[in-house]
Amino acid sequence: MAKRQIYPLEPLFGRMLSPFEQFLRRATAGGIVLIAATILTLILSNSTWHTAYHAFWEQHLSLHWGNWIFDQSLHHWINDGLMAVFFFVVGLELKREFLVGELSSLRDAALPVIAALGGMVAPALIYHWFNPTGPTADGWGIPMATDIAFAIGILVLLAWRIPRNLIIFLTALAIADDLGAVLVIAIFYTPALHIKALMIAVLLLLALLLFNRSGVRHTLPYLLVGLPFWYFVILSGIHATVAGIFLAFTIPARGRILPDELADNLSAHGQHLRDTITHSKRLDPLVNGQLAGIIQDIRNVSVAALAPQQRLEHAIQPWVTFAVLPVFALANAGINFAHISVNMLFSSVTIGTCLGLVLGKFLGIGLSSWLAVRLKIARLPAGVRWRHLLGAAWLGGIGFTMSLFIGQLAFGDPRLREEAKLGILLASLIAASIGLLWLFQVSRKKGDVPA
Repeated sequence: MAKRQIYPLEPLFGRMLSPFEQFLRRATAGGIVLIAATILTLILSNSTWHTAYHAFWEQHLSLHWGNWIFDQSLHHWINDGLMAVFFFVVGLELKREFLVGELSSLRDAALPVIAALGGMVAPALIYHWFNPTGPTADGWGIPMATDIAFAIGILVLLAWRIPRNLIIFLTALAIADDLGAVLVIAIFYTPALHIKALMIAVLLLLALLLFNRSGVRHTLPYLLVGLPFWYFVILSGIHATVAGIFLAFTIPARGRILPDELADNLSAHGQHLRDTITHSKRLDPLVNGQLAGIIQDIRNVSVAALAPQQRLEHAIQPWVTFAVLPVFALANAGINFAHISVNMLFSSVTIGTCLGLVLGKFLGIGLSSWLAVRLKIARLPAGVRWRHLLGAAWLGGIGFTMSLFIGQLAFGDPRLREEAKLGILLASLIAASIGLLWLFQVSRKKGDVPA
């Protein structure tokens, strides 16, 4: 059998790039990159470049086609466009969890769903306690969301000390929490509806559903119809992120061929490949068209066995983790510490947001979980003790990405946005620190073995 020639620089670049590739594959990588982007944002917004930093995101980017113009600031392109991609991936994850994951059966889903519900209601009530009326009352949705990237990233840091089922529980909780946040955005943070644009969006959604029911498994038709669907959702007054969720739910979750068909096809192509290699003098696919065709057929049949939902999730997830969310943090997490006053630090928005996230999430997740288990509606995951679950409840108070996003929707006043942002940053830091220390202390005691 001919051996592939190894060129001199290939091993060198392999050794140089290997640590970087290993980092990207780590479950904590997304959280680390998001933290780095947040730190960079805080540095820029408190440096001599802070004016240029804020002015940059207000630059406008326009699309023109004849008399049609779509003009938005970079800040809006990120929040309405890139975040729709983020919510599209969230929708793909939700669909997978509902079909085959932790939310696929009522028994498995009961505890994380009930915990997520309690973890949304309690923070909203605490915020409302401090902001019962006036323009600040609209921010009740800000402390309701858990940042899945940060929370899971911290849990994975302790993976060797905690039960594996605790990571699964918090992941399912955060996904259910994301669904709740999307519903809150769609129902309570939609200022006005434009019926004509909404009707067009509904027709496009019906077309997407028809694609699914008709067995269309190519992703291109969904994306071609999905773009105008996103546009008309924006025009309708509903936030564009909701379009990402709905589009994701129309993507097929079954491949074009079944696994047994794949096995038969691969066997036939494999035999054809062996025969071609045996009778060919040129074994380079670059010059042997027949060999290249067989390899391409093997690739095509393998892709056909994967569901479009899987292909899109695997293709887009890295871009969301390492590009969309860091860019969102750069555009939205900046706060100038020189502007922080005692009044701002102790404002009702800052206090309500901070306490809602830190205490509200802990009490809401903890009490609702205890009640569900006590009433025998749900049960603790195998290997998970109450002290583990309470540690995860503290981590639920990390509300960074989604909370910042809802804060932008809730308040038009820049001062209130800054106060909400301060409360979110403080709460996320406090919740992450308490959760990390709590789980580090309580884990791996006698009888605790990761499951």
